[in-house]
Amino acid sequence: MTDPVAQLPSELDQLPDRDPEETAEWAASLDAVTKAAGPHRAAYLMRRSLQHAEGAGIALPKLLESDYVNTIPTSAEPEFDGDLEMESKITAWNRWNAAAMVTRGARYGVGGHIATFASAAWLYETGFNHFFRGKEGDGSGDQLYIQGHASPGIYARAFLDGRLSEQQLDNFRQESGGDGLPSYPHPRRLPWLWEFPTVSMGLGPLSAIYQARFNRYLTNRSIKDTSNSHVWAFLGDGEMDEPESTAALALAAREQLDNLTFVINCNLQRLDGPVRANFRVVQELEGAFRGAGWNVIKTLWGNAWDELFQLDTTGALIRRLREVPDAQFQTYATRDVAYIREHFFGAEPALAELAKLLSDAKIAECFYSSRGGHEARKVYAAYRAALEHKGAPTVILAQTVKGYTLGKGFESKNANHQMKKLSIDEFKGMRELLGLPIPDSAFEDGLVPYGHPGADSPEVRYLQERRAALGGPAPARRVHAVALPQPEERAFKALYKGSGKQEMATTMAFVRLVKDLMRDKETGRRWVPIVPDEARTFGMESLFPSAGIYSPLGQTYEPVDRDQLMYYKEAKDGQILNEGITEAGAMADFIAAASSYATHGETMIPFYIFYSMFGWQRTGDQMWQLADQLGKGFIVGATAGRTTLTGEGLQHADGHSHLIASTNPASLNYDPAFAYEIAVIVKDGLRRMYGPEAENVFYYLTVYNEPKQQPAMPEGVEDGIVKGLYRFKEGVPAEADAPRLQLLASGTAIHWALEAQELLAADWGVTADVWSATSWGELRRDALESDEALLRGEERVPYVTQALSSAPGPVLAVSDWMRAVPDSISQWVEQDWSSLGTDGFGLSDTRQGARRHFGVDAESVAVAALAQLARRGEIPASKVKEARDKYGM
Repeated sequence: MTDPVAQLPSELDQLPDRDPEETAEWAASLDAVTKAAGPHRAAYLMRRSLQHAEGAGIALPKLLESDYVNTIPTSAEPEFDGDLEMESKITAWNRWNAAAMVTRGARYGVGGHIATFASAAWLYETGFNHFFRGKEGDGSGDQLYIQGHASPGIYARAFLDGRLSEQQLDNFRQESGGDGLPSYPHPRRLPWLWEFPTVSMGLGPLSAIYQARFNRYLTNRSIKDTSNSHVWAFLGDGEMDEPESTAALALAAREQLDNLTFVINCNLQRLDGPVRANFRVVQELEGAFRGAGWNVIKTLWGNAWDELFQLDTTGALIRRLREVPDAQFQTYATRDVAYIREHFFGAEPALAELAKLLSDAKIAECFYSSRGGHEARKVYAAYRAALEHKGAPTVILAQTVKGYTLGKGFESKNANHQMKKLSIDEFKGMRELLGLPIPDSAFEDGLVPYGHPGADSPEVRYLQERRAALGGPAPARRVHAVALPQPEERAFKALYKGSGKQEMATTMAFVRLVKDLMRDKETGRRWVPIVPDEARTFGMESLFPSAGIYSPLGQTYEPVDRDQLMYYKEAKDGQILNEGITEAGAMADFIAAASSYATHGETMIPFYIFYSMFGWQRTGDQMWQLADQLGKGFIVGATAGRTTLTGEGLQHADGHSHLIASTNPASLNYDPAFAYEIAVIVKDGLRRMYGPEAENVFYYLTVYNEPKQQPAMPEGVEDGIVKGLYRFKEGVPAEADAPRLQLLASGTAIHWALEAQELLAADWGVTADVWSATSWGELRRDALESDEALLRGEERVPYVTQALSSAPGPVLAVSDWMRAVPDSISQWVEQDWSSLGTDGFGLSDTRQGARRHFGVDAESVAVAALAQLARRGEIPASKVKEARDKYGM
């Protein structure tokens, strides 16, 4: 006989077996059960043994999948804390009005989604009635990430409790009149209701995890006790395909975020068809979440299935459920009972015998409607278990029918995501199913009516009483922000005076400024430094020992560099969020901190520093999410430009982030050249974002890693720095009638322009004035606003036009960005305009080699300036060729 121990997995061979004979007996017992009762019985015993071992505290690897049944059986459900009949009436009204709102909007072709909320109604209603805490207690409440396509149901509930009017429902997706409703959750468009924009799929789950994490950060840093806040993220099973949806699951488990619950609506459908046609998405998600360390609760079947499971004495039913692919199960929901008897129960004799005990009505109930996500008691039990579970986040996998209660024309149909309306007859059928007292006369004008039981009805009173007990209306966004005092001037003055003979990169200047601001007695503790595992690249390691790196566990080890001055210090109250190699995670951190003034009534000042190439290009969707959520703070693109990062190559060479950033109306974009400009911009940013008249904007600053001597701030330039342009160094004419032009430069390009200024004067007798263009974007914004003012009949001249109005000669703009960036202001410059930039792909080279390649080094600027003057006839054209030869071009 073969020794069964020898057949065990090889990793067990490395463990000492103190009693091989006993081990063999256990294996022989399992063989005997398999032979006598079959492999299914053996598998059952093994699962129960593992379950028993886990309950006894024996450390074992967990199974990643459980059977396709409810985690919480009916017998273990807690007592339902509410009036189920009343809640059913409330849910019926909300179902109706959600469908009516979208259908009425179809008259104008504005679209909308009906089927998602129809499937998820009880998932939301149970939470609103029993779990979701409002903001009228501690100002934080719970944070709700609503699935975007379910927004009509949330509007319907706000209508029922008196927060929205019929007119507003009729203006769903029609906002231009000023009293409309945005299509999806959108704080910028409806800031009193929505807290979080979620319809950009995948960003909701990611943001929810980092919001739960930031809640803990606030508590551990003694900013605010958020221990009563719970984060609820409502997601679709199809949405979980997005890589961002699962990107931070391990972080949530690692940091034991039991203040977080994912509720995944498993209606088995995405936009075009089944989520997993040939597989089972619930089982796949269970394995992924269990493997990441989450607590998993499956709420799959309604009470009607209890009878079937009790009759399943052989396990055949559970085996069949485990093997049927999702697309086939959807088909069962649309076919007659005879089809189900043949194709589901006919799969094996034991199931066929079981089916003989079931009526057609029972089979129809189970396969057409009885899903765990459609029964309030099942959902209540899952939510209660999620809140009681400690030490890990929870995911609830709730199975539903997409389009539930909308009729056979909608339910489980592949196309129901694109179906925007019901007919009058379909509404009448829905009315009968939901038991709503809406008379036929209400349909006489050909429109489906809204339904409301009355402001003083038992339903509305019940709804409002439940919300009052839970801390007020939800969802709701409240702003309790208090203006922050301006930091002491000392930190800014350090940069105003320049660096003397010492060279310093603007990246280091920014870090030095923030380090000093973090020492401010009033506002220092509110800074949130965020970096994606590049702190040493940006010179931030000096913050490690003083501010500490946030870790909910503190530092459980002795760091390898403990004997060094700038050692790697983790602390439970650490201020720095060092995210590892995840720009998406760091950006999610930033969003949570940037909107804390509304979420928690605690104003924080986040700054997130990263390789500029890995910001707007890699996580641009989150930059828009930040704008949508009215977030505030400083995002800093370090090692900026296409030519300043020596040797790295095109993957790291950013010549376009300012172009992308310019598309975002909430982003104020600056490309400072000098340390003092950074100080002025940050100071003004603190005023605009956190002062008495705070604006809902954020700042994008690009800083460079090229060490340069930093000059002292000239007098009277602060206004020009903030507005985007000022003359830094006026040229001195060699002769009174010398040709003259204006050089506009941003960021590190100011140094090329200054050197070109000297070359033009020394070699060609040309005078050039050098201007620092701190923000092409703000110059353009001001010019666009001036154009709008003119259309209103107001007289207003763009600032860039005013600033250059008396400047003689043509204008040549140069930057380390593609030419489209400075060219964005050209139409408001009255002088002849030309530009130089770094269009095309980057390359690995020295700074000088890269700049010569792109034609933006000092010599190239000088030649371009001469060419511009030659075109105007101010110098002979031969001078251009002479210059090219002289400079080896």
